[in-house]
Amino acid sequence: MLPKSLRPLTPYLKKYRVQYAWSVLCVFLNNGTAVLLPFIVGKAIGDLWHGVTQHKLLVYASLLLAIAGVKGIFQYLTRWIMIGISREIEFDLRNDLFLHLETLSHSYYQRNRTGDIMARATNDLNAVRQLLGPAIMYSANTIVSTAAALGFMISISPKLTLYAFLPLPLVSIVIQYFGRQIHDRFEKIQAQFSEISARVQENFSGVRVIRAYVQEDAEIAGFEKSNKEYIDRSLFLIRLTGMLWPTLELMIGLAIVLVVWLGGREVINGRMDVGGFTAFNLYMVQLTWPVIALGWVINLFQRGTASMGRINEILHEKPDVQDDPALIRKPATVEIRGDIEFRNLNFAYNGVPILRDVNLHIPAGSSLAIVGPTGSGKTTLMNLIPRIYDAAPDSVLIDGVPLREYPLETLRKNIGFVPQETFLFSETVGENIAFGVENTDEAQIRAAAEAANIAGDIEGFPEKYQTMVGERGITLSGGQKQRTAIARALIRNPRILILDDALSSVDTQTEDKILNHLREVMHGRTTIFISHRVSTVRNADMIAVLHAGRIVEQGTHEELLTLNGYYSDLYNKQLLEEELAEV
Repeated sequence: MLPKSLRPLTPYLKKYRVQYAWSVLCVFLNNGTAVLLPFIVGKAIGDLWHGVTQHKLLVYASLLLAIAGVKGIFQYLTRWIMIGISREIEFDLRNDLFLHLETLSHSYYQRNRTGDIMARATNDLNAVRQLLGPAIMYSANTIVSTAAALGFMISISPKLTLYAFLPLPLVSIVIQYFGRQIHDRFEKIQAQFSEISARVQENFSGVRVIRAYVQEDAEIAGFEKSNKEYIDRSLFLIRLTGMLWPTLELMIGLAIVLVVWLGGREVINGRMDVGGFTAFNLYMVQLTWPVIALGWVINLFQRGTASMGRINEILHEKPDVQDDPALIRKPATVEIRGDIEFRNLNFAYNGVPILRDVNLHIPAGSSLAIVGPTGSGKTTLMNLIPRIYDAAPDSVLIDGVPLREYPLETLRKNIGFVPQETFLFSETVGENIAFGVENTDEAQIRAAAEAANIAGDIEGFPEKYQTMVGERGITLSGGQKQRTAIARALIRNPRILILDDALSSVDTQTEDKILNHLREVMHGRTTIFISHRVSTVRNADMIAVLHAGRIVEQGTHEELLTLNGYYSDLYNKQLLEEELAEV
């Protein structure tokens, strides 16, 4: 029965049960062959004691060489198969872990640091692999070799065998004590490694901010402190494991001394022949490594269970947003027109109300602009459409159907979403534009770039569409990153396009060009803008003003100006700013 933390590994172990069966067979043959060596040596010494001949030497030497050769073959096969299985399971587990991470909701990544997740997917996973490979292999070798040797030792002298295994209860106590200590210490080490990984990841991602605020020395000092804590915890574990092996060796040594003393007396008194006594001692020596290896196995086992416990924390996470088979009625191939409706929508995040009694209808093929002060809930409202967060049932509908009745994949494939924070991958500009769309050609990429008004900039790059953008698009300006992200959304040919303040980093002239292109590209499709600029939203079919989570104004540009409310104030302020800028 596997420990609770290791039970998620059961499907992987079952998958490779045939390979494990072969490896177990090799373990039996390896140790079954190895256990014959002391027996042959004992027989040879007993036989040669009565007379040495060239024929006897040749026979026994040939037997020993043959046994050593067979043992070597099966030892190789054992390592090849069992270590190979651990690599295969590592491959499968890493894929499944990554797949699971891809399904987790946005909120999970808000609660957990990237560096910590990366540490679990690398360092912890390697510790689990060590458990599934070397730990199992050496455990099997120890059990089989001890059992096989025990049979031969009893046949030689039951009394000496009893003396040889007297320290076993003490060995068991030592193993249990050190095992618990190693497990607890390794958990702390892995937690500290996650802390270091998170710090490094944040420092590399925020290197420009660190340099801008001249915080290099402070960050170096902070890293050094975390690193020292990691080293201190690791050294404590090393001291602990360093004590385990000598302790086991001491107990084995005591057993050997006891056997040599008592067994020697048996030989002197004529109750045991020299060959048997030699074979018995060789079995004792042969068991020395398996017992010492047992200490290493305990170390690997405790490290592996601690790491698997940390991986399980991820695997046990459930996405906040997922398909409910009981609710989905729309087939995956359904065509979405883009009619969006919010009905009496109320939404709270972590118990804090964000949206209150929102009622809004966006006809298919129309454009809606949303304006409002910072913190009014604009982005949250848009995040509900692709189900980044889940609204209350039946409060958000597309084409008259509640969102939860659409498969997530179908819903999101029909939505082009450009969030506030533009993220580009460390790939070429062309690959970033084509991200998420299969079988794209150069013409489609260029057309999307033209629509986002980024094509001219790309043509000016040294390698054009093959230009690497660097991590998070670091080689591009803010406006270029935003336009690349817009092109990425447009190439999907979405029924619904959401631009969450996606034109904030471009000038008004470029903004006009992008909006004109969008009107052509998105003709007959639903487009939603979030912006603080009146110039961005004034030509939308409908404008909604969101304030403190409520829609306080709604209408066209001209209609809202006559209300003399928030929109009118925003328009007058921006008009004044433009006049002052001209002066």
